[in-house]
Amino acid sequence: MANDKMLAQMRDKPGFIAALDQSGGSTPGALRQYGIAESDYNGDAEMFRLIHEMRVRIISAPAFTGEKVIGAILFEATMDGEAQGKPVPAFLWEDRGVVPFLKVDKGLEDEADGVRLMKPMPTLDTLLERAVKAGIFGTKMRSTIEHASSSGIASIAAQQFAIGAQIAGHGLVPILEPEVSIKAADKAKAESILRDELMKGLDALPASHNVMIKLTIPDTPDFYKPLIDHPRVVRVVALSGGYTRSDACARLAKNHGMIASFSRALINDLTKSMSDDEFNTTLAASIDEIWKASVQKS
Repeated sequence: MANDKMLAQMRDKPGFIAALDQSGGSTPGALRQYGIAESDYNGDAEMFRLIHEMRVRIISAPAFTGEKVIGAILFEATMDGEAQGKPVPAFLWEDRGVVPFLKVDKGLEDEADGVRLMKPMPTLDTLLERAVKAGIFGTKMRSTIEHASSSGIASIAAQQFAIGAQIAGHGLVPILEPEVSIKAADKAKAESILRDELMKGLDALPASHNVMIKLTIPDTPDFYKPLIDHPRVVRVVALSGGYTRSDACARLAKNHGMIASFSRALINDLTKSMSDDEFNTTLAASIDEIWKASVQKS
């Protein structure tokens, strides 16, 4: 089964995950970074067409293969789109050897008790059914921690695990993403509270449920090693969280067993005006740098 091969790749293969899941709110910024101003398109349909073209250019590049990029997180519209005449998930796995994931959250609630919970997802089961049919391996959902609030972080972890259980019920592997803001004045304390809450949730999981966890790179190297070593955890991956690529890679290289799942830090040097050779060379250099930080630890 492809899922067995995908699970083995995500559990054991050296490499990192590309986060190509910018949603409606973050898409204009991603396009601006790529060199497409908001005045260059009209309406959401054209905006999503342009971001899809950018993503297809990325995943079709020679360096974007399972040799170093072991997984890719997709936005819903990208899952439904095509690359070189194939559905994107099939193209990624069959042609590139990259495991496809799907972003499923619908954005964040306003901050309360130091955190921002995920908005309700009333159509999640329908989306997960479509994802299974499309050949998706797992999902990703993000909430954020702004301050070291014990009760707030407990609510973040509880929501992540509850929805993770719903996702696992469809045979998919959820990536839990409780992001600690790098701007939090009490970031280290928040990370300590979060680690404890995640360990509680992991210890309560049934043996049949596996999860992945996506976290901000901790202030203390190897701080999340207990999570990495937990039997219910397939992989712990790192978000770049606003750090530059060089800073994120330097921090990541100090965390053994933690691999990257970068978005902006992966693609921020790419522009639409580049020739294919320039684009491919620039992306390959970015992939190499992130791969090294994920695999070659200091």
